[in-house]
Amino acid sequence: MGWKISSIRKRFFSSLIIITFSVSTSSNELNTYLNSNQKTFENIALKIWNYAELGYLENKSSEALSNELKNNGFTITKGLAGIPTSFVAEYNNGGPIIGILGEYDALPGLAQTSSPFKEVALNETNGGHACGHHLFGAASAWAAVVIKEWIVKNNIKGTIRFYGTPAEEGGSGKVYLVREGLFEDVDIVLHWHPDDTNSANSRTSNSNKSGKFTFNGISAHAAGAPEQGRSALDGVEAMNHMVNMMREHIPQESRIHYVITKGGLAPNVVPDLAEVYYYVRHPKMDMVDELFKRVVKIAEGAAYGTETNMSYEVMHGNFSLLPNETIQKIVHKNLNNLGGISYTKEENDYAKEIYETFLDPSEKIGSQETVRPYKISHGYGSTDVGDVSWVVPTAGLRTATWVPGTAAHSWQAVASGGTTIGLKGAKLAANVLALSIKEILENPEIIIQAKNELNERTGDDFIYKPLLGDRMPPLDYRKN
Repeated sequence: MGWKISSIRKRFFSSLIIITFSVSTSSNELNTYLNSNQKTFENIALKIWNYAELGYLENKSSEALSNELKNNGFTITKGLAGIPTSFVAEYNNGGPIIGILGEYDALPGLAQTSSPFKEVALNETNGGHACGHHLFGAASAWAAVVIKEWIVKNNIKGTIRFYGTPAEEGGSGKVYLVREGLFEDVDIVLHWHPDDTNSANSRTSNSNKSGKFTFNGISAHAAGAPEQGRSALDGVEAMNHMVNMMREHIPQESRIHYVITKGGLAPNVVPDLAEVYYYVRHPKMDMVDELFKRVVKIAEGAAYGTETNMSYEVMHGNFSLLPNETIQKIVHKNLNNLGGISYTKEENDYAKEIYETFLDPSEKIGSQETVRPYKISHGYGSTDVGDVSWVVPTAGLRTATWVPGTAAHSWQAVASGGTTIGLKGAKLAANVLALSIKEILENPEIIIQAKNELNERTGDDFIYKPLLGDRMPPLDYRKN
């Protein structure tokens, strides 16, 4: 009996050694591919950072990513859903289809150098990557190449599909791709996003709907003949005042914000044209629709009261993020196993300098070395990844590409993203994405479980209907 137990133990431990060696070898393979492609994709990330192209205008950024993926054996299809800067890069080796999302649009008015002090960059767009989408696109493409090389080397059945998705910032690029059915055959979708911490939470978000409200009046001399004028700006101001009163009477989870984009050019001329741009957010899509309708009624009332004419255009609409814990926990495990990010002395000195510019930082330098515990959470921002997550099981992560305490959509985020701090976070994200895809392809039952979870969450009666309706992509929304 003792001999039998000893023999069994020997066989068990021998098997364990073989399995461990196999896993280790496979992970080493991924690391080799990750490192061999590092310089290429870091250079692409910095190129896109310098381009700082705005939504639907990302011609050079889209080209840089699609060309590199083509060079690595991917088949490229451009101009999807009527969007010139969208594309899909696919490597098809049969088997399950895994989608990886990539973004590359910058934000307007946030041009910034990599200096730890506010220093406006002199670029053509006056934009800056304050949400780190240059890293988002480059690291996702990097992961696609890494996992493709692993598929080829090991003859794994699996198809990798990189989605180049423009205009996430207010343009809802992904929504048009979802509406066109371009995710219908996809089994799993993974994504990531730059941040100032490392996390892979089961995270929801606000749904969102936006619109530009244009008022037309009658111009006149503001002093000489004011009675002959009807101010379009009065219409905008009346609308804003009433919406601000409306805030008392909406669910507390709601968010409404606006900017006046046109308001006249000279005080002595009654403006005959004015425009205000509104975002309406809430966790539930039906509530967003209801609140937006109330905002439209207010705009109509403002026009009536100021004797102006009003028209509006829905600019974009996003669903809330629908978490999929089946795959989210896999992503978290891989992030947690890899750990956080260490700074060099030079990076730490840079971090200390930029940290001094923060108003009320929520994190301390050093937190980038850790990974946040897994939890279910809600974010008050919005993303067009939300629409994808309602039709395909979707999971993501965030990595510390910015100095801890950095707020998104700030000049500090632009600055950090143009340094090795940003590049380190991008490499971590690419590694996690590749490891997670590898695990999914090696265990196809994960896909079945993830799809079952999605069906349970959406319900049998769910029919996808985008919040932005049937409008065409607003390709010029950053031009005016």
